[in-house]
Amino acid sequence: MTALQSDDAATITVRNPATGAVSGTVPIDDAATVAAKAAQLVAAQPEWEALGPAGRKRWLLSWQDWILDNAKRITEVLISETGKSYVDASLEPIATGDAIAYWANHAAAFLADRHPKAHSPLYRVKRFTTAYRPYPLVGVITPWNFPFAMPGLDVPPALAAGAAVLLKPSEVTPLSAVEFVRGWSEIGAPPVLDLATGYGETGQAVIEHADFLQFTGSTATGRKVAVACAQRLIPYGLELGGKDPAIVLADADLDRAANGIAWGGLFNSGQVCVSVERVYVEAPVYEAFVAKLATRVGQLRQGRDGDTGAMATEAQRDLVSRHVQEATAAGARLVTGGRPTGVGTHFAPTVLVDVDQSMSCVTEETFGPTLPVIKVADADEAVRLANNSPYGLSATVWTADAHRGEQVARRLEVGAVNVNDVLVNVFCPGLPMGGWKQSGIGYRAGGAAGLIKYCRQQGITAPRLSGQKSELLWYPASRRRMAITLAVIRALSARGRRRFGLRPRNG
Repeated sequence: MTALQSDDAATITVRNPATGAVSGTVPIDDAATVAAKAAQLVAAQPEWEALGPAGRKRWLLSWQDWILDNAKRITEVLISETGKSYVDASLEPIATGDAIAYWANHAAAFLADRHPKAHSPLYRVKRFTTAYRPYPLVGVITPWNFPFAMPGLDVPPALAAGAAVLLKPSEVTPLSAVEFVRGWSEIGAPPVLDLATGYGETGQAVIEHADFLQFTGSTATGRKVAVACAQRLIPYGLELGGKDPAIVLADADLDRAANGIAWGGLFNSGQVCVSVERVYVEAPVYEAFVAKLATRVGQLRQGRDGDTGAMATEAQRDLVSRHVQEATAAGARLVTGGRPTGVGTHFAPTVLVDVDQSMSCVTEETFGPTLPVIKVADADEAVRLANNSPYGLSATVWTADAHRGEQVARRLEVGAVNVNDVLVNVFCPGLPMGGWKQSGIGYRAGGAAGLIKYCRQQGITAPRLSGQKSELLWYPASRRRMAITLAVIRALSARGRRRFGLRPRNG
């Protein structure tokens, strides 16, 4: 089941995809409502910015307290609208609390003025400063796969930077975002975080009023968002689709590789932007690896109290079915799983072998609980096939030699690589998270860059000396002063005879 528009056309009814039960409703905010919310946020933002990093830190950490205190209730809301397993859902509020602490505790250092050194002795009489001022209003549009944790990745650093934030969640899973914003309100924080719920028109209205837009979703929708932002000449960040490869080298610990790839491909039923979606295994260990992977995947339990939950929508379940059917029709073989279970939108965790690079389960984003496995001759072939994709979000490399793993990682055309691990970079805000190629533009997190992206940078020059009435290049124009100035610049920056205005000798 998916979110449905109510008969009065003013609300969205949200249903649990695992059971079909109604989970709740949210209003559909029209353009005028979004405009009013944006105006209120912008009005409150200067006072929020004026608190400074230390003042904002107190509110952010109080918000973290609220989230941790209400983690069990948030988890139940997540399950009710996504059909996740309890284990999968319970991670979201705790991981969000961890992220809030990182940005709150580091904002002061990240936002401190920088004082670049003069590039030339000529400019040492000046003091240089780079200052950071937040965009007044940041719009954040999030997808349905992690409806609490996705806002948790993007909203806290924007707030820590001093911006106000208008959050637009997916219409499929808006209830968790209601809780996300409720916490901010219930602690009595300044009114610089609000929620806009609805469909695409609501998202468009958010773009119309934002000064910076952060979007996470499909590549197709991301293109439309980029066009809308370009028309307004506002900056944006896009984290889009992925088709993340795993490379298993012949010297890998196969038990660890099978366990890690099973979790990395099937966590949240494979509905993760950085899920393992294709596996390349060197020929000498291919059969042994497949056996271990099939055993691990075949043992998984589905349901609320199991290892994995439901697909978020019927459409997503049907897409997974199509990819599996097209692969088997083209010669791939099912080792385990391969079909819907018949309970809600659950799809059995699946391993496919005898797969080739041309199949849709390899070329298209599946976003579901499937693991297509391809045999390769060596690491070079694995890298070539892994890079043969329009996507470049992340990848994993499995080997007994960590140094070799890093060497292979540097050959992959992706924004992040985990060696002998999977998904870990998502939980490390000091690392940049972003996609290459059609997987996105810009990065989230990445230490100081994760805050500065929400700021306008301002360069300031000021004199170190006082009492000067004029500068070398000021009026009245003087050929003599200009000649002296140019000679000094040339002498300080050029090489060899050119420093003195002379041509280099022939030969």
